[in-house]
Parts: sequence; structure tokens; C-alpha cells
Amino acid sequence: MTERKPPGVSFESWVDRQIREAQERGEFDNLAGSGKPLPVEPYDEDWWIKKKVREEEGTVLPASLQLRREAFDARALAVAASSDDEARRILSAINARIVEALRKPLSGPPLNLMPFDVEAVLRERQAGS
Repeated sequence: MTERKPPGVSFESWVDRQIREAQERGEFDNLAGSGKPLPVEPYDEDWWIKKKVREEEGTVLPASLQLRREAFDARALAVAASSDDEARRILSAINARIVEALRKPLSGPPLNLMPFDVEAVLRERQAGS
């Protein structure tokens, strides 16, 4: 718990004493970013929102948009898979998620996604080989 300022002591001397004592205890040694310049960016009132989005790497998408992204990635993985069995496994896994989302709608905008035609994707995969 933080120590309270004693009566009769100015705030400046009280704060200066606390800083000096913390320096003597080594509490300012080896802090993250020590010796590095502060980032200089123009003021943005939404800085904390943008920082949060960067930290979470875009996981703040609504569930329907997240599933669309995963379906796009799964299709690309299936086309680039090393075997037809692996491609079928990838597509059947994402198709199961799509069917579930169609049964129980997800949050966010409409899904606008149908299960993949596994055989059509496999034909495309073989044509690209």
C-alpha cells in the first residue's frame, strides 16, 4: 500500500524523497526500455484501442468474420497440402465449423459462406500440381 503524505510536508519534498529512496533500493534498475528513446508519434486519442488491436493481432473480429478468414486460410492450406488425404482432413474440419455456424448463427455480419465442395477443391489442387 502507498505511504500517505505526512501533514506539514510539501508534496514536492515528499515525492522527491520517495523517488530517491526507490533509486537507492534499485527499483529503477533494469527497467524495460531503459536507455531507449521514447516513441514519438503524433497524438491520437484512440491510441489505446490501436495498441490493444496490435497486441491481440486482430482477434477482435466478430466470430462470423473470423470464421470467413479461417475458411479462406483453410482452402489455401488444402490446395497446398502434400496429399489428398491431408487436404480432405483440412476441408472436412473447416466444413464442420461452417455447418455449425449455419445452424447456430455467429455474432457479427452474416456469414455468407457455404461448406467447400471437397472434390472440386481437390481437382483444383491436382490441376495446380
